[in-house]
Amino acid sequence: MSASAAPTLAFVESPVQLLNVLEWAYARDAAPAGARPNGAGPLLDGVPPQRDRRAGAPTPAVAAPRIVVLPPTDPMSRGQLRRVASIARDEGYDVHWQEARGGSGAPLKALASLTAAVRGAERIVVGDPFSRFVQLLLAPARAAELVVVDDGTATMEFVAQLGRGERLRRWHRATGGPAARARELVYAPVSGTARRRLTPGTRRRVEVFTSMPVEALPGMELRVNDFAWTRSRFGPPRLTRGTDLVGTSLVETGVVDPDRYLEAVRALTREHGVTRYFAHRRESPEKLRALSEASGLEIVRPDLPLELIARRGPIGRTVVSFPSTVVHTLPYALAGTGVTVAVCPLDPAWLTGAASPRARSFLAGVTDTARDVRRLPAQAAPAAR
Repeated sequence: MSASAAPTLAFVESPVQLLNVLEWAYARDAAPAGARPNGAGPLLDGVPPQRDRRAGAPTPAVAAPRIVVLPPTDPMSRGQLRRVASIARDEGYDVHWQEARGGSGAPLKALASLTAAVRGAERIVVGDPFSRFVQLLLAPARAAELVVVDDGTATMEFVAQLGRGERLRRWHRATGGPAARARELVYAPVSGTARRRLTPGTRRRVEVFTSMPVEALPGMELRVNDFAWTRSRFGPPRLTRGTDLVGTSLVETGVVDPDRYLEAVRALTREHGVTRYFAHRRESPEKLRALSEASGLEIVRPDLPLELIARRGPIGRTVVSFPSTVVHTLPYALAGTGVTVAVCPLDPAWLTGAASPRARSFLAGVTDTARDVRRLPAQAAPAAR
């Protein structure tokens, strides 16, 4: 990557983050010239206006961001990222693919390549403030404005931790052993610097661009992400007669017991006529094979974030999800289409012993704060096998 600075520099590590950078640029009039069809006219007939939850005065248009993709190593995420990156390039964005993982020298090489651009950027957009690599990148930053776009429900915890003055820590990560605590101690100065960079102050503006139900901290700008760009580009979708179920990676992160998850999927399939299961990009092939054999569901591995898949269609008239990001994003993306989004709460008995103490209340909060969704009763957890 060229060392020359871009006024606005965006770092993304997942397909959803990249999608939300495109949404942010559209909302801030920062899309490349010609990226908006027919200007900023009506999106679609029947799409209701969304209330803007920003704190403070309106902000002016900004330069189109230069987007730096820092891909993970798993093939599904990389494939989705390449697809969304291709869409972004077609929209006129400057997208740079920077390997930062997968080899012993990759992180240092990436940091060396990006530091000058970070130091010269006037505005930095990030999708995951909990990412250690992003935190390292923020250390030399001098930007007068930092923007955090959604990386899912983690945005809720980020704002809450920032408000409490806590160190940034993922909600599902339990306290590790002595070795893990030692690593955290060594890394603490970097994490502390990142937290200060992400805290609003007299010399730094911080904006959070989100679909999540969060309250702005003092001095923080809060802008609603209502998926206006997605709705302007795709759909309305064709609706099928069946019900679709959205998968989750809570088993892979060690939060939910796999056997109880399988039983819950089987129960939802029977009770709600589910025909398709949209897999999360982190779900393992072995788990998906077991789900298909146990329930008879068609397993769909999306090649784009679900908000785009649902908007393009076909999609079920009802979409059921466990507590996850999509119970907050799909009502926006599918506004005016007639699709019902339903959320199935997690029975606390599903949680594993490795789940963090915060997991139960956090997941309940994800469910309770979802807007414009139908709430299903929790599936009773069978005895673990």
